[in-house]
Amino acid sequence: MKTVCAGVLEVAYREAGPPDGPAAVLLHGFPYDVHAYDVVAEQLAAAGVCCLIPYLRGYGPTRFLDAATPRSGEQAALGADLLAFLDALHIDRAVLAGYDWGGRAACVVSALWPERSKGLVSCGVGYNIQNIPGSGRPVAPEAEHRLWYQYYLHGERGRAGLTANRDAFCRLLWQLWSPSWAFDAETFAQTARSFDNPDFVDVVVHSYRHRFGLVPGDPAFVEIEARLAAQPEIAVPSIVLLGADDGVGPPPATDTDAHHFTGPYRREIVAGVGHNFPQEASDAFAAAVKGLL
Repeated sequence: MKTVCAGVLEVAYREAGPPDGPAAVLLHGFPYDVHAYDVVAEQLAAAGVCCLIPYLRGYGPTRFLDAATPRSGEQAALGADLLAFLDALHIDRAVLAGYDWGGRAACVVSALWPERSKGLVSCGVGYNIQNIPGSGRPVAPEAEHRLWYQYYLHGERGRAGLTANRDAFCRLLWQLWSPSWAFDAETFAQTARSFDNPDFVDVVVHSYRHRFGLVPGDPAFVEIEARLAAQPEIAVPSIVLLGADDGVGPPPATDTDAHHFTGPYRREIVAGVGHNFPQEASDAFAAAVKGLL
């Protein structure tokens, strides 16, 4: 485990592979942590890739440097954290790869600072930049049903429930989102330790309220959020990996995200895989990263 001061955070991260190898930043989602990449990092390190795997804000040993910093979980904050992490480690360009929140951070940096992204691997949602101005429009009832956990966190009952039952809440999401993944108790437990971070609840609740325009964001990120509201294109080489069994966002047969990508682009749906793509399909994820390097 290493740490680095990056922007408003002291970021804890794991490193695998030769330090002078081509860099890949592997970014986890909610409610997961760096263990999602244990096998992926081993495979990439063996291929000479320098893997950097940070704990996101609110997870594991990562900490805010100032008690006064808003505990924001908004997309601009995640993108800014990733950019600051690259700067702190003096990484000019890297393959940015992630899913869920981590995929969002990778998409934000690839769209707004393409010179820092050698390529993008995005899982679960291909174009993972939120359209917050349009978030009030309802979607199909079956899709609304799958987002119950987000609506739960919009109220104080949800905050209290996450605070009191964070392990049980997150374990349920693992089960619902990856119905074909037979993870064991220890696999979940080693990640669940990351949810004991003192900022976990505040960051998670803010994320799921901000994306629907229910709470203001951190004033430091107003300009970035304004740029993201325009739904910027992603021009870097991109690979989108989708699990056919993803319980929160089943991939549509028609690619509705392709128009957001203006560079080389490939979309692949993998059978028998749910939401936690890198941990469930390590070979496919590692191959995508290596393909971009």
